[in-house]
Amino acid sequence: MTMRYRVTHRTTYSYDADVTDSFGIAYLAPRELPWQQVVEHDIAIRPEPSDRSVDVDYYGNGVTYFQVTEPHRVLEVEGQTTVDVDVPHYDEAGLAAPWERARPADRPDVEGAWRAVDLTMASPLVVNHRGAADYVAASLIPGRPVGEAVTDLMHRVHTDFAYDKTATTVTSTIDDVMRERAGVCQDFAHLMLSGLRSHGLAVRYVSGYLATTPPPGKERVVGADATHAWIAAWLPNEEGPEQWLAIDPTNDQWANDRYVTVAWGRDYGDVPPVKGVIFTEATSSELHVSVDVAPLGS
Repeated sequence: MTMRYRVTHRTTYSYDADVTDSFGIAYLAPRELPWQQVVEHDIAIRPEPSDRSVDVDYYGNGVTYFQVTEPHRVLEVEGQTTVDVDVPHYDEAGLAAPWERARPADRPDVEGAWRAVDLTMASPLVVNHRGAADYVAASLIPGRPVGEAVTDLMHRVHTDFAYDKTATTVTSTIDDVMRERAGVCQDFAHLMLSGLRSHGLAVRYVSGYLATTPPPGKERVVGADATHAWIAAWLPNEEGPEQWLAIDPTNDQWANDRYVTVAWGRDYGDVPPVKGVIFTEATSSELHVSVDVAPLGS
């Protein structure tokens, strides 16, 4: 059954002095995918930008660029989206291929494999880490189907690493995550990316939202949701369209119809919800983010 969601993502920056110029980039528009259709989408920016444009980046993500020149002490960027999501389906042959045959650099016979090679390499936030490579190797038994191997790794990360918001920060490295054996969704994604890429597999960092379910007897708390991150591993689909297995180590499951995909890239640095540069004499600032993923039915 198709699930319909209304996603509201509001980012508010507050400063103790006027900002005279602000350049920003926003990744807030969910992607159009075989299992996901955007019904409507809009981004409101306050104060009103003097310049604004929409484009598509290297990985096909929708990006909004903006400049605010009106002096301001509060900047608000709010994305509003209605989106329909189904459960992704995968070709069994791709899932069953031995993981050694899922290295795109070695598969010129698979259409589009060359596009995936970029995601086998190290990136600014996902280095080739020996510890991560060794950890992942335990799931990569010779001849094991790639779908089974990646799923086993997902189970292990979920079991071996504690979800702890205090263990890491947005600047934490894979070294930090391996040492603390704890972190958040971004950390678990980066760990899996590093380890799997070290063995020649292509893996995406995926940014989006997960519709949460309140405890029994409790009402949904508006604005209590958050952005989420997971990974998607390339499958060598020899006879059909390009496919990537999306899995979530934080929740120990394949992505399903509760996951809204916004953007993907090499790591978090490619697809933050909002980032930018400001010109100001302010000495302090505050950031507040509110996310709500409300099911609407289909």
